[in-house]
Amino acid sequence: MIPSAPTELFIDGAFRPAADGGTFPVEDPATEQILTSVADATVEDGKDAAAAAAAALPEWSRRAPRERAEILRRAFELIIAAKKELAALITAENGKACTDAQAEVAYAAEFFRWYSEEAVRIPGHLGMAPSGERRIIEISQPVGVSLLLTPWNLPAAMITRKVAPALAAGCTVVVKPSRQTPLTALYLASLLTEVGVPAGVVNVVPTARDVALTAELVARGPVRALSFTGSTRVGSALLGQAAERVLKTSMELGGNAPFIVFSDADLDAAVSGALVAKMRHNAEACTAANRFYVHASVHDEFVSRLAKGLAELEVGPGHVPSVQVGPMASASARDSLTEAVQSAVDSGGRVVLGGSPLKERGYYFPPTLIDDVPPTAPVLDHELFGPVAPVVSFDSDDAVIEMANGTEMGLGSYVFTQDLRRGLSVAEQLESGMVGLNTGVFSDPAAPFGGVKQSGIGREGGRHGIHEFLETKYIATQW
Repeated sequence: MIPSAPTELFIDGAFRPAADGGTFPVEDPATEQILTSVADATVEDGKDAAAAAAAALPEWSRRAPRERAEILRRAFELIIAAKKELAALITAENGKACTDAQAEVAYAAEFFRWYSEEAVRIPGHLGMAPSGERRIIEISQPVGVSLLLTPWNLPAAMITRKVAPALAAGCTVVVKPSRQTPLTALYLASLLTEVGVPAGVVNVVPTARDVALTAELVARGPVRALSFTGSTRVGSALLGQAAERVLKTSMELGGNAPFIVFSDADLDAAVSGALVAKMRHNAEACTAANRFYVHASVHDEFVSRLAKGLAELEVGPGHVPSVQVGPMASASARDSLTEAVQSAVDSGGRVVLGGSPLKERGYYFPPTLIDDVPPTAPVLDHELFGPVAPVVSFDSDDAVIEMANGTEMGLGSYVFTQDLRRGLSVAEQLESGMVGLNTGVFSDPAAPFGGVKQSGIGREGGRHGIHEFLETKYIATQW
């Protein structure tokens, strides 16, 4: 049973229809049926949301840090209390298995707890100039109204990872969630109202007219910061728009994570790590292992064990408790995997497991393993965003590091070896913002999340995340 969720825009503390009465459908990827229709924000609605955020900014930014912290702490507690309901919504509109959805809710809630603690630690400094002529006072102030653009793959966590530090810093926000998963965002808005977030501090504007609405809010008005999670292509376009007004920007963009298994790796740990790194959240995550590089001496054993592990995963509707792999989020996501598999085969790869979409209704694609993929195969050049695992064999450390770094993406990497010196040395050489060393999970609200190269700008999470919503002011004085 899918819990009821608001279906109207959330602006200035109230739910309301779109200005022109427009709506758009929300689909269940497990059945291809329409779940409900949601208000389709117009450009004017977006401007109203930004105006509400601007009006709420002075009072919210002046709130004592402890007051803001207590509200964030209550948000954490309420989200945990609503875990089952929120997870059911995520599964319904996103498709992921209910166990993954519940894990996402716990992860999403933790950002509110973490930033409730960081809200009272906003940095400042008092010092003496070297000349002795003046004092140097440094204070941190909220950047202002922030536009937060979030994706469909983690529809709760990608919102809380931005909203929590923004509110902790004293900013107000306009959230534009993905049109594929608006129900989770609107449900979160209702929860934040319950815990005492004042009207206008958080506004949520789902829309199918996202290009026009976003362009308007970036081009003019009160927005001073832009935070986006999504594809590199869209992020690059947004950076160009934001440059016109020199907005403060943070971008968490695409990934192409290598998963490296050295000859001395603990294969049990490596296979377990591979299953988690690849398959969490239906393998539709920017952190998902995308390319598997396995040393020739352990290649056959690793592939055999990984194939067995993938084959044991149950595929089906995400709401079924035993299911571990739900449908892809959309028809286009499923179809792109079919094309990727064909590309790998055309390059000389051999399908060991899976390889074709399932026939039943819904956007299902089974766990797929492709071996003997040449290092130059085009399938290795882009993010797969689904349960397709291409495997490449390697013979030397230098060769695999060169292959791993041979991409414009640089979000995450995974390394498995029992030699700590080798592991740390390789981790330092990999061109990525995050490395999982002998672990298939590195995301943590207490750690900085972000990439290098075309995988992004800035960091979310940890003590770094709040700085994306702060500006440093220097005051010179003497006494």
